[in-house]
Amino acid sequence: MSDCCAAEARNSRERTLLWTVLALNAVMFVVEFTAGWLARSSGLMADSLDMLADVLVYSVSLYAVGRGIAQKAKAALLNGSLQMLLGLGVLLHIGWRIREGSAPQTDIMGWIAALALAVNISCFALLYRFRSGDINMRASWLCSRNDMLANVGVLVAAWMVNLLSSAWPDYVIAALIAGVVIHSAYGILVQARRNLKEGLEIESGGCCGSQ
Repeated sequence: MSDCCAAEARNSRERTLLWTVLALNAVMFVVEFTAGWLARSSGLMADSLDMLADVLVYSVSLYAVGRGIAQKAKAALLNGSLQMLLGLGVLLHIGWRIREGSAPQTDIMGWIAALALAVNISCFALLYRFRSGDINMRASWLCSRNDMLANVGVLVAAWMVNLLSSAWPDYVIAALIAGVVIHSAYGILVQARRNLKEGLEIESGGCCGSQ
């Protein structure tokens, strides 16, 4: 019974943490998407969709807290599939921007990327102790880690666009972010299929005196 109560307390902490990082990423998605559209930056747009992917990850992770291995694996499959679609969507957006040929506004790129980096550092620190947890909590931590790299990439791209007077650094970083999202999605899908195949349930019965 005490083990069950401890598990419920841990699940409650995980839910609170996931709601916190979900809210932060949801706000930053809106901010980055709007700024990316106004600044005509593929890098910011890609980074905003990466934030949206994180919101999906955290939402699925919230659903999976306290559930069995099979249910967690199914949630991870949905998570990975949605991330894969977002990554492919970013690649399509890059193609549209290249065809349009507009140059991004580097000042907006830089400031918004710096803000996003600060948010992701906070999320990374909050999720760090769960980096070796179940597949969904680990996916949440990996998202924050990847996002920090993406934010730094957008900052570098803004500097390169300004230096070279060319939009191509923006396209390149956007493509790299899309590649990271697609690669992460593939990894989640592979692990989720493996877990689903096991077909095991690690929780059963009532909790905290319900038995």
